[in-house]
Amino acid sequence: MNKRECLKWVSAFALAMGLSSAVLAAETPATLAGTKVVGAAEAKKLLDSGATAIDTRVAAEYAEKTIKGAKSVPYKEKSAKEVGFDASQDQFDLSKLPADKAAPMVLFCNAGECWKSYKGSTVAVKAGYTKVYWFRGGLPEWVAAGLPTQ
Repeated sequence: MNKRECLKWVSAFALAMGLSSAVLAAETPATLAGTKVVGAAEAKKLLDSGATAIDTRVAAEYAEKTIKGAKSVPYKEKSAKEVGFDASQDQFDLSKLPADKAAPMVLFCNAGECWKSYKGSTVAVKAGYTKVYWFRGGLPEWVAAGLPTQ
């Protein structure tokens, strides 16, 4: 391979790596101020004691499979997938959350690189909700634990 072909391959590889890293979103943080991060077992206990499960994923995902009894409140995001996101770019219908801002609710999505429940939890806390539980592991953790879905 001559120098020109080598340079061409190196450039193509660098471009591909740059594009792939731009497409991959960052993982959500492990904590979220104003909320309590819970796992599947604690989320189940909360729901069994009357907390509301809020599925922040898109309606089609909710229709396919969700936590049994969950309410669909899609978080429509256009903002960056980062801690300092601009919620004014997004849509989240707070009127679909419990009317009582002291009522416990568990927000979830698809975990990992899905930021919808992180953002929804952030918006709920800023709106004055005081018992926000962020189920970071979301539906994948729930299903892996063999918990009930609909």
